[in-house]
Amino acid sequence: MAIGERIHFFRIMRGMTQKYLGMLVGFSEKSADVRLAQYETGSRKPKADLTAALAQALDVVPQALDIPNIDSYIGLMHTLFTLEDIYGLTISETDGEVCLKVSKDKSKDAAELLKMLCTWKEQADKLSAEEISREDYDQWRYNYPKFDTTQHWAKVPSKELSDALVETFKDMLPD
Repeated sequence: MAIGERIHFFRIMRGMTQKYLGMLVGFSEKSADVRLAQYETGSRKPKADLTAALAQALDVVPQALDIPNIDSYIGLMHTLFTLEDIYGLTISETDGEVCLKVSKDKSKDAAELLKMLCTWKEQADKLSAEEISREDYDQWRYNYPKFDTTQHWAKVPSKELSDALVETFKDMLPD
């Protein structure tokens, strides 16, 4: 989830309008909603000082807004919290071990994630049962979903390609 989507998520959670949040972080009343809309849609990315101000206004830490960095424990935790928000990831304990679960009833996206995780578990089980080699397992993981035969994936263009196409053909788009 991109930073703009996180800003939107927390703003809605806090019951704030774009104009109100924009004014809280110092934008003029006249441009506050427009500026916030630009950040929420991803057409602009806030700099570190604005991210910090938005986080303070939304009563969260800046890491909760920013694109998670899973190379740190804090970033990894915020990634998991984002998965909780989007996919209904829950944490529990089973047989003395901490477990993460996905609630398929949370949303269509949660149900799709659960299918993908089940496919991953099937491959991990095959590795554990020595039905496939570690090399085969790693090949499956690092090329996912290329070798996943259980799902039907549609190929979609990258965001960069999509943005370039929109820019090229924007004059042809209806207003």
